[in-house]
Amino acid sequence: MLVEENNLYFYFFPGQTALQRNLKLTDMAKVKILVVEDESIVARDIQNILTKLGYQVTNIVNSGEKAIREVEDNKPDLILMDIMLKGSMTGIDAAKEIKERFSLPVIFLTAYADENTLNKAKITEPYGYIIKPFKEKELQTTIEMALYKYEKDEEVKRERDLYHSLIENKESKDSIFVRADYRLNKINFDDIYYVEALKDYVVINTSDNSYTTHTTMKEMVRILPAKDFVRIHRSFIVNLNKIFSIKYPDLVIEGKMKVLPIGGLYRKELYSRLNLI
Repeated sequence: MLVEENNLYFYFFPGQTALQRNLKLTDMAKVKILVVEDESIVARDIQNILTKLGYQVTNIVNSGEKAIREVEDNKPDLILMDIMLKGSMTGIDAAKEIKERFSLPVIFLTAYADENTLNKAKITEPYGYIIKPFKEKELQTTIEMALYKYEKDEEVKRERDLYHSLIENKESKDSIFVRADYRLNKINFDDIYYVEALKDYVVINTSDNSYTTHTTMKEMVRILPAKDFVRIHRSFIVNLNKIFSIKYPDLVIEGKMKVLPIGGLYRKELYSRLNLI
């Protein structure tokens, strides 16, 4: 949805709250943009438009080599990149290196819309593609959409990297981060009482809360420390330290006094894990 605010236009996505929109308006002036354009008149026009819209232009450079050096020295938030540049490095070449080394969003500016150019540009996975000449509103909308998408992509990367890090080092960890309710929640293994399967989800139950997340029981068995957790049923995994009593075919969880079923296929494994006297 495109919204006008003080003669400026802002692109908002469904689901954004009023607070998020206000923060967006407040933070826009902090966005730093590098302009890579070898036609000086066009470059100055772009700079004037961006300044009018409230963005900060970090610099204007006229080659791919200079663009990379500028990114190294003054990391911008976004790059507007002309595809056809003077010199040995095209805008596509520069965008590819910037993506690999710095993972920054690039929007291509070009007067060329032929299929061959588009196919080459797509390889770099740009965050936008604007055909010259363009209108001020088109430029702003493309920038706002690119910044929003980049922010979401980075969130996904951070969550993925954190998740992989936790899995790879789980033996030395005493907690896990669970994605539930649109955020990452830290849960100590000691606080988990039992895990219950719920179709395509699992519910992780602690002493004072429960967290529903999209994963499988097989994955939970792999994640949870084997020395403390055991599967007692196709739908339940329990913390051995939280068992209050067992009277087959039922098991009672301490504190919650929750009665859980023991599956016949899992009974032997459960009993082998108990300190019996």
